[in-house]
Amino acid sequence: MDLAPVLDGFGVVLEPTNLLHCLIGVVVGMLVGVLPGLGPAATIAILLPLTFDVEPVTAIIMLAGIFYGAQYGGTITSVLLRLPGEASSVVTVFDGYALARQGRAGTALGIAAIGSFVGGTASIVVLSLLAPLIAGFALDFGPPEYTALALLGILLVATVSNGSRVKAVVAACVGLLLATVGRDAFTGSERFTFDLLPLSDGLDFVPIAMGVFGLGEILHNLEQRQQGTATTATVANAWPSRSDLRQSAGAIGRGSVLGFALGVLPGGGATLSSLAAYAVEKRRSKTPERFGQGAVEGVAAPETANNAAATSSFIPLLTLGIPANATMAMIFGALLIQGVTPGPQLVDEDPELFWGVVNSMYLGNVLLLIMSIPLVGLFVKILRVRPAVLAPITVLITLVGVYTVRNSVFDIALVIAFGALGYLMKKYGFEPGPLVLAFVLGSLLETSLRRSLLLFEGDPTGFLTRPISGTLLALLAVVALFPLVQRLVRTRAR
Repeated sequence: MDLAPVLDGFGVVLEPTNLLHCLIGVVVGMLVGVLPGLGPAATIAILLPLTFDVEPVTAIIMLAGIFYGAQYGGTITSVLLRLPGEASSVVTVFDGYALARQGRAGTALGIAAIGSFVGGTASIVVLSLLAPLIAGFALDFGPPEYTALALLGILLVATVSNGSRVKAVVAACVGLLLATVGRDAFTGSERFTFDLLPLSDGLDFVPIAMGVFGLGEILHNLEQRQQGTATTATVANAWPSRSDLRQSAGAIGRGSVLGFALGVLPGGGATLSSLAAYAVEKRRSKTPERFGQGAVEGVAAPETANNAAATSSFIPLLTLGIPANATMAMIFGALLIQGVTPGPQLVDEDPELFWGVVNSMYLGNVLLLIMSIPLVGLFVKILRVRPAVLAPITVLITLVGVYTVRNSVFDIALVIAFGALGYLMKKYGFEPGPLVLAFVLGSLLETSLRRSLLLFEGDPTGFLTRPISGTLLALLAVVALFPLVQRLVRTRAR
């Protein structure tokens, strides 16, 4: 590997203009993550006109900073307010918010900052070394492989739940049903829209997540306070202890590897990575009952994985010209506007841009870590605010955040409806996490499955004839049958 272009890339990053835009990108990204509803894709769309008059490498450095900066910003509201602004932050809610309720919000935010830095940096190193090779592997993924990947992800949904497995499956089925609302992508017919025009484009992630997690949690807490059983969290630790760091080290390492691998795949991305990392940690733990009750590994693994995935998703974009997710699609558009065509020739034809953007991520991750460490104490102080004040502010943030996505009053009504649903789920022991995660994966599953069946002319055995999809389905069967085999072994041992 020729190191000269890599070193030249560091020279590009260290130019004052590029340094400034990298800082602007990560700061804006963190703020976007803190504000539920807006999201990096919408922010990049809004800021695209500002990139017309700057150099291509400068523009992409700033937009990339917004993307990976938002991954950490989303952690803050997930931990402190139980409001996941991004789909990739949903899993962090489970243990992050539980830690905050125990007075360990600083521990959760600190672990998230360290995991984000390690995952992002490790992903950049591997990206620099193996980008062309890994991108070629990602190109082998077609509809059958995505179908198997989505099925595996939905199977893991039941694993992340801390309540009844049956209730988790029911919640996941509701999420899959919600994913079918809207116009059929293949036939154009409308499904479950009830002649409501706003539903013709389907349900958006933000109203569902903000409703079942945000408003649902607030309503449930108000009921608990009414009954005199609510407890106010006492804020103690402002940083993780050595024990916490030691306990999270393995989760951070595994999350980095898993996040990088799934982030390369279009359709995998940060959401599936965080879900898979959480499920792996819970399955391999000797005390899985701790997860959902405040396990630091439950924050470290998904936060590391989603940041590693955010970085590795640049591989298919820059080397193949394939955007892995909505945000990458916006950055792809920005590259085309700047007259740059991403693809296999980009590394050779425009090494300054390629290595400038890649190396800017090293600096961006360092800036995020530097900013997050002093601000942990400030974020934790949010929990000192009295619930009577914090609850209305949280509702206001939720409703404003949802409205800004599509400027739709109908979305506000959806939030209220899903808030009521979230309250009822919480009241009767149904975890909202499986519903939201299954909804996110549902559209990928349906589209890939139907394309695969068209490809195989309706023969489902076609999935087993392809090496990658067959391997994934075999893995799915192992994951599904493992608890049953384990139970039979224990029964015989007794």
